[in-house]
Amino acid sequence: MRIYHNKLSQSLHKELPLVCLVFGDEPWQKIDSLNQIKQQAKNQGFEEVIQYSADDKFDWQEVHNEYFAMSLFASRKVIEIELVNGKISEQGGKFLTELASQLIPDNILIIHGNKLDTRVTKKKWFTSLDKQGIYVAIYDIEGHHLHQWLNQQARQSGLRLSQDATHYLVTILEGNLLAMSQELEKFAMLYPNQQLELEQVEALSIKQAKFNPFQLVDTLLSANFKKLMLMLESLSHDGVHASQLIWILHKEISQLAQMHEALNQGEDFNGLCKSLRIWDKRKPVYQQAINNTKLSNIYIALSRLADVDQQIKSSSDFDDMLLLTDVCISVFHGEVTNQLSINYVNH
Repeated sequence: MRIYHNKLSQSLHKELPLVCLVFGDEPWQKIDSLNQIKQQAKNQGFEEVIQYSADDKFDWQEVHNEYFAMSLFASRKVIEIELVNGKISEQGGKFLTELASQLIPDNILIIHGNKLDTRVTKKKWFTSLDKQGIYVAIYDIEGHHLHQWLNQQARQSGLRLSQDATHYLVTILEGNLLAMSQELEKFAMLYPNQQLELEQVEALSIKQAKFNPFQLVDTLLSANFKKLMLMLESLSHDGVHASQLIWILHKEISQLAQMHEALNQGEDFNGLCKSLRIWDKRKPVYQQAINNTKLSNIYIALSRLADVDQQIKSSSDFDDMLLLTDVCISVFHGEVTNQLSINYVNH
């Protein structure tokens, strides 16, 4: 049964399942989910935790032996398996499929790892275990859901955040729930049971936003240049080189040009999104970008991106992220940036 992190606590208090599958890429939710499951198991007498790290060459006989071992002291135990690369051998798949029909009440099986490919979630071992327990699917928390999450966590810490304080924390820490949680712990120690205003939060917070390069795309399409510059700065601090972002931006801007050209030829927007494999959830941001851009400006952006690529390859005298900011602005305001030199020297 699939559930989400925000419903996990409620589910565990109703019934502790014998199988828990936890998969996703957002670290705070994943760590918290595993901690909740193991704490609830401990509360119910599952004292021993045995951990394995499994790749596609792992010997699943070890797990078999441990799971079905008879204990002289009748110890109740948690068997935790991390799938390190999301892959599982034929031996492992067969074992887990058979295990799903032979579960022992004195053992809890936890299997976790990064986000799974849809094909994996349809495999027999996964569906068999899913029917016997819970599947905690971890996804990034974004938009208004992130504001809700932050305020909920603040209340649990005995804090209240003003609207401005909430907005500020989301802006500087977006994509890093772990940092948000740590900041709230700090605030709770310094200002217990108080409402925090923007000035207090600004004085105590450290910018720890964590973005991945693909989040840059949605920010570009929504023309949020202030956030885009913050993301580029964060990516730069995380060691992401501008050259790694060029192909992502080129792919996205080129697709935007392709969409404009197709729509100008009379193609239907929904049909176009289907052919380009744009999910329904992401259609609004593309529609917004189409409405707010002109094909001529997109061509200018592509031309300037080619110039930036050459600049980055041939010289280190330029502020690479500033060059990319120019390209992103050009998508919407190419008629303005086209009058400016691309030579943004890094001082």
